[in-house]
Amino acid sequence: MATNQKSNRLIAEKSPYLLQHAHNPVDWYPWSEEAFDKARRENKPVLVSIGYSTCHWCHVMAHESFEDAETAKILNENYVSIKVDREERPDIDSVYMKVCQALTGQGGWPLHVFLTPDQKPFYAGTYFPKDSLYGRPGFKDVLLTLKKQYDRNPEKIEKIAAQIVGSLSEKTESGAGLSRDVLDRVYESLSQSFDPVYGGFGGAPKFPAPHQLMFLLRYDRWKKKDRTLEMVRKTLDGIARGGIHDHIGGGFARYSVDEKWLVPHFEKMLYDQALLAMAYTEAYQVTGDSSYKQVIDDIFSYVRRELRDPDGGFYCAEDADSEGVEGKYYVWSPEEIKEVLGKEQGEWFCRAFDITDEGNFEGKNIPNMIQSEPGRLAKERALTEQEWAQSLEEAKKKLLKARDKRVHPHKDDKILTSWNALMIHALAKAGTVLHKNSYVNLAESAFRFIEKHLVVDGKLMTRYREGEAKYPAYLDDFAFLALACESLYEATFNPFYLIRMKHYTDIMIENFWDESDGVFSLNDKSSTRLVLQPKEVYDGAIPSGNSAAALVLLRIGERTGESRYPRLAGKLFAAFSGEVSAYPPGYTFMLTAWLYHCSVPKELVVLKGDKGEDFDEALDVLGSLFLPNVTLFAGDQDTLSQINSDLGLYSPIGGRTTYFLCEGFACHQPVTHLDQLLKQLS
Repeated sequence: MATNQKSNRLIAEKSPYLLQHAHNPVDWYPWSEEAFDKARRENKPVLVSIGYSTCHWCHVMAHESFEDAETAKILNENYVSIKVDREERPDIDSVYMKVCQALTGQGGWPLHVFLTPDQKPFYAGTYFPKDSLYGRPGFKDVLLTLKKQYDRNPEKIEKIAAQIVGSLSEKTESGAGLSRDVLDRVYESLSQSFDPVYGGFGGAPKFPAPHQLMFLLRYDRWKKKDRTLEMVRKTLDGIARGGIHDHIGGGFARYSVDEKWLVPHFEKMLYDQALLAMAYTEAYQVTGDSSYKQVIDDIFSYVRRELRDPDGGFYCAEDADSEGVEGKYYVWSPEEIKEVLGKEQGEWFCRAFDITDEGNFEGKNIPNMIQSEPGRLAKERALTEQEWAQSLEEAKKKLLKARDKRVHPHKDDKILTSWNALMIHALAKAGTVLHKNSYVNLAESAFRFIEKHLVVDGKLMTRYREGEAKYPAYLDDFAFLALACESLYEATFNPFYLIRMKHYTDIMIENFWDESDGVFSLNDKSSTRLVLQPKEVYDGAIPSGNSAAALVLLRIGERTGESRYPRLAGKLFAAFSGEVSAYPPGYTFMLTAWLYHCSVPKELVVLKGDKGEDFDEALDVLGSLFLPNVTLFAGDQDTLSQINSDLGLYSPIGGRTTYFLCEGFACHQPVTHLDQLLKQLS
């Protein structure tokens, strides 16, 4: 293996992923017009290599090929090579991932796409071994073969590239519009793929997919089905007990490579923490299960300790590898446990967390509670279950302190607007439900970070690192930030956050709405045009920008009373109806917005009075309830009139705190007792 003593052009970048390649012998360019100008001048094909800094197979390919002098020589002589951080440039990633999936039937990272100098793709793949292996062609062979084809048959390459772009540019015909039965079809599909033993949907590898669980919680409220809540609880319980959950340090890995949730792909992403925290928070609202509250606290403890910037923002991720070995930071032997806890306590801990001499992962152990029986172990130790749980928590603290002395995984410390917005949303929601001001404070601090560091000359940006905010914000940034604003409002009832919600929504419409298609583009209209204009709706690991935007439009419509917002949401539903109806489980966040529309949204105004029930106590009760189709306003007359002039018309009855509930263009009788309101809500 070889690396440059010199640096390449990536040394001037801020992205941790690009900087990881800044000393490769490959003559890398960042995505730039300079790179494509060079390709045109020298008539060379372009290799675009896309990944992210905590991607295990990106590291593998970097060590095998991009640090290799022979491979670098082939690239430097025959190609213009471009490195892209998918987390900074989701637009580029979206375009070429679609190409890879169309050409190969699959996608993933690292993603490698071969382009003509005018950005048109003619070949794509993911991981290539340096030499032919695993039934995959060797990277050097691919490079030489494609260059030979490019030189010998330029017309054929151009034709292939034009056909690919033309095919992917064709508009998908929308269906007749979304119908309510698509909601039942999602339930049926998820029910059929549900794993009744370990939870989750489908086989290995298993992803938590929290937005599917959040959809099911709403579906259960809308149309009771026997298995709906069972599927949610079994999945959340399985994830919490499995090795995908870091029982020592908190938080969750991206996914499990097996069906039991035992062996994770060890990298931890900020967005997973946020989305899972939302799912556990809503499940806690529905079930009252205190174990979910513990998981929520566990997630935020990890995020605050490991991912929070001193100024209030949140970092992207932690790597799966440390010292070049996947999972090394996280696994244990019985001897290591006993060394920290002592023989007796160590043996009990090993029994509780499946830590054996044989090991459950490459001779070592991933702590998990898949087969653990807390009640039986507590009884054996003559402890109550609460005392047993407390003893385990104390042991975890000691083990975390010991683990902290190990070599830590690499941390990707860039701060993304969209992922931070998801975390703000999760913290504000959990703070409201669990009555924890500390979570709300963290959410407000992160929001201030975005508005201070990621708004430059009035323009929202997508990434911040080491004092630099870069790249105009994408659709996801605006949509998730608008949702975060609403959650902050419901956590504080400060009208400022609804004013900001409307502000970001209006900019989103102005800059991203494409009237010709009736959908939002991922890039704003002023950004550099790519060979395709991505307009995503598929809800993958993160909900799509269009899905989030649909919900934002409906919610801001309820907040402001302006009909233009829900009209745009209706166009979105119609435009994507064919795609969504073809495979509903892939679009559960979009269908969460559709379900909100179908379930007759309600508006609730809690008007503060000087007499009667305590205003704050009433809001605490309402905050703990799962009311996904209720839009809540609260405050005195002056405060409410700042949000919507119509709200300023409400008057408290007899000076008492008064509740006004409306639904389906009709209002219930105003009431002054919370129990009366709860009957109306039910």
